[in-house]
Amino acid sequence: MRCLVQRVSSASVTIDGDVTARIGQGLLVLLGIGEDDTEQEVDYLCRKVLQLRIFSDADDKMNLSLKDVGGELLVVSQFTLFGDTRKGNRPSFVKAAKPPVAIPLYEYFLKSARDSGINVEHGVFGADMAVQLVNDGPVTIWIDTAE
Repeated sequence: MRCLVQRVSSASVTIDGDVTARIGQGLLVLLGIGEDDTEQEVDYLCRKVLQLRIFSDADDKMNLSLKDVGGELLVVSQFTLFGDTRKGNRPSFVKAAKPPVAIPLYEYFLKSARDSGINVEHGVFGADMAVQLVNDGPVTIWIDTAE
């Protein structure tokens, strides 16, 4: 499982011209689910994302978590995080989980994050989405459960 975490001052998802999700200060998580991923990877990744201390404290040090600052979470499914570009110029996505595996794990991630008390918004799995964000910092963190 892979995710790209961006600290944002705001972010939103638009589908067919309608804003379907929106957050203020918080984290935008682009979430990629691999073919071999399980709930164990989801538990690890969700815990890691929610506990990341990447928000500034009173001394302007990155020392606070999402919960510490009362931030929100926007999660967007992103199978392209498993794009393999080692051969040719067209990425291969064979390592990305197919929907019957990926959808339940995506939904489990959302539920796990909500159970922590964080406000969680999300995109629509498999939809063509326009994602807008204001990256705060900018701060962008890559997390891969295989590493």
